Amino acid sequence: MIAAGFGLLGVCLLIGAWLGSPSSVTGLATAAKVFIPLWLTGAGINMWFGVAKVGYSVAEEIPYFLLVFAVPAAVALFLAWRFGHG
Repeated sequence: MIAAGFGLLGVCLLIGAWLGSPSSVTGLATAAKVFIPLWLTGAGINMWFGVAKVGYSVAEEIPYFLLVFAVPAAVALFLAWRFGHG
């Protein structure tokens, strides 16, 4: 799932680069910021699937949800900061 998050981040960055100005990286910063709520939704769906379909408890799934969400989101926040100051 973490790899899926990085894949989604890559797609968002490609779209941001495509829609943004060639001389500016603000499109990339915006794309990284847009990724975070999208990934929160995706990680939440993954958690729901684990609880509703597989049978794990919410308490069992929360640590995995936090890890699955936090790793790609931290990279996105770093990229948003970096491209926002570039």
